[in-house]
Order: sequence, then C-alpha cells, then structure tokens
Amino acid sequence: MMNGGDLVNNKSAVAGGVEDVYGEDVATMEQPVTPWTVSVASGYTLIRDLRHNKGLAFTEKERDAHYLRGLLPPAVLSQELQEKRMMHNLRQYEVPLQRYMAMMDLQERNERLFYKLLIDNVEELLPVVYTPTVGEACQKYGSIFRRPQGLYISLKEKGKILEVLKNWPERSVQVIVVTDGERILGLGDLGCQGMGIPVGKLSLYTALGGVRPSACLPITIDVGTNNEKLLNDEFYTGLRQRRATGQEYDELLHEFMSAVKQNYGEKVLIQFEDFANHNAFELLARYSSSHLVFNDDIQGTASVVLAGLIAALKLLGGTLADHRFLFLGAGEAGTGIAELIALEMSKQTGNPIEENRKKIWLVDSKGLIVESRKQSLQHFKKPWAHEHEPVTKLVDAVKAIKPTVLIGTSGVGKQFTKEVVEAMASINEKPLIMALSNPTSQAECTAEEAYTWSEGRAIFASGSPFDPFEYNGKVFVPGQANNAYIFPGFGLGLITSGAIRVHDDMLLAASLASQVTEEHFEKGLIYPPFTSIRKISANIAAKVAAKAYELGLASHLPQPKDLVKYAESCMYNPGYRSYL
Repeated sequence: MMNGGDLVNNKSAVAGGVEDVYGEDVATMEQPVTPWTVSVASGYTLIRDLRHNKGLAFTEKERDAHYLRGLLPPAVLSQELQEKRMMHNLRQYEVPLQRYMAMMDLQERNERLFYKLLIDNVEELLPVVYTPTVGEACQKYGSIFRRPQGLYISLKEKGKILEVLKNWPERSVQVIVVTDGERILGLGDLGCQGMGIPVGKLSLYTALGGVRPSACLPITIDVGTNNEKLLNDEFYTGLRQRRATGQEYDELLHEFMSAVKQNYGEKVLIQFEDFANHNAFELLARYSSSHLVFNDDIQGTASVVLAGLIAALKLLGGTLADHRFLFLGAGEAGTGIAELIALEMSKQTGNPIEENRKKIWLVDSKGLIVESRKQSLQHFKKPWAHEHEPVTKLVDAVKAIKPTVLIGTSGVGKQFTKEVVEAMASINEKPLIMALSNPTSQAECTAEEAYTWSEGRAIFASGSPFDPFEYNGKVFVPGQANNAYIFPGFGLGLITSGAIRVHDDMLLAASLASQVTEEHFEKGLIYPPFTSIRKISANIAAKVAAKAYELGLASHLPQPKDLVKYAESCMYNPGYRSYL
C-alpha cells in the first residue's frame, strides 16, 4: 500500500512504514513470538539480550527450546512475581539515587520488566527515573557510569555523523531526544553528563506514551563544557574543553540534522531538550520548516501549563482573557508559555495576538520587562516589553501589575517569598501559583509555603512533585505541571498520523485534551493523577493526530475512523511474550 510516497508494511501497528518485526507494539498478546532470525547454539545470548530476556519467567518448554537448561535456577516465576520482588527491593533503598541506579540496571538487563514496573507504579517511580532524581543522576553521571546508553556525538565526529548514526543497531527509529547538556533542568551546564535527560525522557515516551523502546534513540551532542568543576573532574566522561560556539557549533548541528533526516527519513521526530536559551530558540526557528522538530522546554512546557490554566478556570472563573499573568523567568519556558497563552486567547476572542500579550508580564533577572529596556533585550523577550515604569523587585511587580496568576520558570529556588505569596493572596481570593522550576531544590516555593502563606486559599502546581499538605484540617494535593502529561501523547499523535511538521495548533489541541474531573477539583488539583496517564496520552495523541489530518500534515492515509482506539492499539505492551 502506498502511503505518503513510502511503502508501508500493513502488519505494522505503528504508522509511518515501520515494520514491527517481533509484534512488540501490538497491544494484544495472542500470537507467539520467536526472537531469533537465525538459530542459536546457546541460550546464553538470549538471557543477556535486554529486549528478550525474561529472567526466571522462561517456562520449562522455553528453557528446553532455547538451550537455557542450567543457565537459570530451576524456579519459574511469573512477571507479576518478578515485579513484586523488584518493587520490594527498590523500597529498601533510602537514597533516591540508589533507586535510580537499580532501575537503570533493570532497564539494561530486562527491558519489558522495567517498563511493566514503571507503568504499574508510575506515581511512585516517575520521580525516580525522571525529575527530581534524574537531576542528581546527571550531576554524578561520571561516577555512576556503568554502561553507555544512547549515542554520543562529539566534535571528534565532525564530518562522520552519518557513520555514527549507522552504528546504532536499530534502523526503525521514530523519536530522537537530543541535548547538548548546556542547561540541564535548573542545574546549568553538565556537558556530556546531560545524557540522563534524553534517556529519562525516552523511558517516559515508552511507559506513558506507548512508543516502542526500539523506536527511541537518546543522543547527546558534546561540544565541550564551561563547567570548571567537570573540566577538573578526573571521572568526567565528556570532551575536556570549553564549549564550541558560533560557526563551529552551527556546522556540527547542521550536519547532525541533515544526517538524521538522511538516515531515518522525513517523519522521525527530533525533540530538543535542555539547550541553552540562545541555541534553543535558534534551532527551533531554523529547522521547524524542514524537519519534524519539537522543543519540550519551550513548546511542551507551554502546552502542559496552558492545560493547567484551562482546568484552573473552573476554580477561578472567567476566561483566559479575563486574567492577568505575571512570570518570573523570561527564558525558553517563560516566553514559550506566554506565547501559547496569548495564542489561545486569540483563538477564543478573535483579538490580535499583540493585544493579548499586554495581559502577560514577564520579570527577568533585571526586573520587569518594560518598553524602556527594549533596546537591550534579547529578541525573544522584546514582544513582552510593555509600557510601565521600571520595577526591579518581584514583590513590587506583583503589587503594581496585580496578577491573578503567578508563574515561576526562573530555574532559581525560593523566589516566591512569604512577601510575594501574601501579596498575591491580598489581591486574589484564589491566587493561582505555579512554581515550575526543576528539580525540587530549584522550585520557586514549596507547596507547604504556598498553602500556609495564602492561608489555604492558593491553587498550587509545581514542576517537581510535592507531598499532600494539611492546613487547618483540610488536605491539599499539589498538582504537578509535569511535561510528561503532554510530550509522550504528543509524540504518539505525530507518529500515528505520520506527521511531517509540528504546528502550534497541535500544541493547543494537546492542551485542550484535559482529563481533570470534579473529584480532582475538590482537592485543588488542576492536573489529573498519573495513574491514568496512558489513557490521557491516547486522548492527546488522538487530538494531535486529528489536527495533523485537518492541517494536511499527516502522511498516514486513510485517516483511522477512531483515533483514540487506533492510538491505544499502537501502544507498546511490556507483558512477556511466548518464545515457542
């Protein structure tokens, strides 16, 4: 069948012409699977193959058929029992980094059990494999390094990047998450050690969005680091030099983008992750018209925050255009969120986007962004320079602007002081406070501080998780504005529709696929719990795919009748397969 000019294998569950050799991404478990294309002399290889190893879950017949006798203890355990044992072991660790290392070890030896664990225990394990623990893991990556994951492309590989991509064993790659490690979470330049971020993000693409692990490729581009501590660390695993910039940097990135397209085709999704502001905006602008690119820090954060704001309107009342927004932080996340809010206001009111921007104010390290500062501002801040006298302190900006919503994307902890929160509470009956910076140590304030200083009136959400908090006899459950609500489903929608470009309307579609119920609102939640995340991801995928078809950007034709069911049918199932 011809599809967008490509030959598509009809047996593939995932669109875009990717053959599903072992039936990995088929949600049903009916057909048996044999993982060998050639006969093997020993099962020793099988139990060291992370994709097909089942440990003690190999049945008696499988042990005979695949030369496993004597290579395993005699007991046969079900996957459920293996999961129970692994969770018991993980809970014995008191240090989160030890849990992270145990999970990474499991991923390297038994992929299906790793994802079964993560899917079934998502609320408990998400903070382990991603923020906040992944931040500490990146800081100590050189010390805890055991086995390389993903691809490392450094300045040494300039002129040979296509060859490096061909060294990766999987040919059917659908999602690449790439970083250059310059701005890892709120921790700054971690150089080559930023690999923990692409690895973690892609784990979530599979666990939460159902994208096959074999279709995911984490990449770190190493152009050096300006982190003196790392440069002087004898265990540092990256290039020991200052960061390349300018033409040298641009040429390496251009070669990388061209090689990816040449090797994996038009429909591979490239997600930029944790690039510094100046490169993040430039790369997105440069390649969005020629590649399927997405920046999670700019676009993913914007989409998830907009989803929370739309849900919060049921508690606050009014429309987006009725509210005033004040941001602390005017980098990738802050300006990306602000722009998407203004875009959604325009969709709702029909007013020009320039008019809507006037309801959104940003504060950077020098104070409120105002017209008199325009000449000295970076280009991405200029649209937010409004007429107002200069204000240097955040608390004074709150008192002057009188926002109904305060959003922190500064990457600097403890900026929402008691004075700031009390000022918000004096202006608003229900102040909406979003402390989005990661990891937890960099959050602008804690849930406890927001609820206590506002006398239990704040609606609060954060980037990293906080425990429920009791105030005056009422239990408040802090919402988590985690990009993991959006990007796995967003990526799945792009893949299943065979999208060739990302459009802003797709981000709006993802934001509007909110799944918050009355029960959640009663607890002050503006985001649903992660326990239903796969269902949420399927709904987001369907909305994104529908928008891709509507805009003429989808190449998987004809359009499936039920996009939600189709998305669910494409999701990877981590249950063990029969190898007989």
